[in-house]
Amino acid sequence: MRRILLSAAAVAMSTCSAFAACDKMDKVTAAWLPIMQTTAYYVAIEEKLFEKACIELDSNKMESPNQIIDALIADRADFGPPGAAAGIAMIAESKFPGKLKIFGLQGGGIKVNRINDGLIVKPDSTIKSFADLKGKTLGHVPGIQWRTISRHMVRAAGLDPDKDVTLVDLAVAMQVPAVVGGTVDATLSLEPVGSIAVASGKAKRAMTNPVASVIADPFYSGASVMTAKFLAERPAVAKRVVAVIDEATDMVNANFDKYKDVIPKYTAIKPDQLGFLAQPYLRGFKDLNDTDIKSYQALVDVFIKEGAMTGPLNVRDKLLTKAELGK
Repeated sequence: MRRILLSAAAVAMSTCSAFAACDKMDKVTAAWLPIMQTTAYYVAIEEKLFEKACIELDSNKMESPNQIIDALIADRADFGPPGAAAGIAMIAESKFPGKLKIFGLQGGGIKVNRINDGLIVKPDSTIKSFADLKGKTLGHVPGIQWRTISRHMVRAAGLDPDKDVTLVDLAVAMQVPAVVGGTVDATLSLEPVGSIAVASGKAKRAMTNPVASVIADPFYSGASVMTAKFLAERPAVAKRVVAVIDEATDMVNANFDKYKDVIPKYTAIKPDQLGFLAQPYLRGFKDLNDTDIKSYQALVDVFIKEGAMTGPLNVRDKLLTKAELGK
């Protein structure tokens, strides 16, 4: 009995010491999407970085990019971790100015050798680029972000997205089956769809990182977002959230092979598919530079050009600053 009591006391002391630095736990609500670009968030949870930062996390998985931004605009969430839709966030900002702040970007690029997207076709397809899609059907991630990007990619290839190509919203899980079954001729797919499809032999990449080759290199389709209300009302807590995501981002960037094991727990990716995953290009708040900002601006300019939002809009004005965090 004495040994049991001593063990219980030891556990209690250990638990107390773990949170000794926390006068209280600050509750923060997150809205996230189960995709590769959110990996830093998964690692932050698994490594208990939020608890160590005295944050009690209310974590809410969403089914679509729009749901994340809707939750932020309606103040049902304080922040969207890495993987929130970069384009939709700025569409929301154009409609509700001053509601959101960006504190990280995620995607891929040709020069940095990180795959973000691919033009996926059958192994025997003659399609080699978007220019070969005339009279054909192109599937893409559902929603205004990838519909707009797809339209721009088709237009940049010299085709009319309203007349020459049929665009189809396709859930991620249905994209490769749709290509294999002939429902669509090609898909513009985010990772890891391309890597898994190529590894299976059921499909191939006609193009790797096509969006980066047209819009900006690197190209960012994901963003880390927080509400201006959260920042204004609880700046110290917001600062800790940014620090946690930055720390987790550094961990993933430094050792993706180690931390990718957590991905199946949060996404539809299976453990036996981990070997096929391409490492995402993740940019934390502290690392954002002029190249990143120009890349993000290029995406926003495409949305304005395609009529998905009104402009002009300067993304630099929408980025979180060190001054706002009190750094």
